[in-house]
Amino acid sequence: MALDPLATVADLEARGFDVEASETSLAGIYLGVASAAVREAAGVPISRVTSTITLEGVRGQWLTLPGLPIASVASVSIDGDTVTDWRLRSERLWRAGGWTGCEPSEVEVVQTHGLVNVPDDIVDLVCRMAASGIVSYRSAGGGTALGNSKEVTSERLGDWSVTYGADGRITEMDLPQYWRERLQARFGGGVAVLRSR
Repeated sequence: MALDPLATVADLEARGFDVEASETSLAGIYLGVASAAVREAAGVPISRVTSTITLEGVRGQWLTLPGLPIASVASVSIDGDTVTDWRLRSERLWRAGGWTGCEPSEVEVVQTHGLVNVPDDIVDLVCRMAASGIVSYRSAGGGTALGNSKEVTSERLGDWSVTYGADGRITEMDLPQYWRERLQARFGGGVAVLRSR
């Protein structure tokens, strides 16, 4: 299931970026792509979802869940067998008997997690990425140069010269490493979600 974008066209317009009526669909696409890039860098969906995740069982009594914050856990199974003798405490599951025996185990958890409201700075980041994509689209005459994203890093007027940057980005939707590190530190990254509903 596709997740809703982390920002909307209304969020773009609230930040002073005018989206023309003919660009509404395009803006939605860019907001979706930017949201996917931010979620991938964070390692979690960020917004509230219900997911089924699979973790490797640990020997101890505590099993740390990914995708903070954890709102609730609907079910837990170990190697396909449902268990009910667990408790959710401080974003972790506690079970007296631990999560594995003598052999490795697979723990499947159905949990509701993420934030009800997307933080303003994340909305702003997604809007800035989408706006950059739309500006690039506009400047390229309707997207004819989508594959030629180059950033001008310096210009000179006498004997005109221009220098294009090579910051490693291919498009406006690529996050720089410092943003990736910031998102991972903030949201904790973690286990890949198998499926969300």
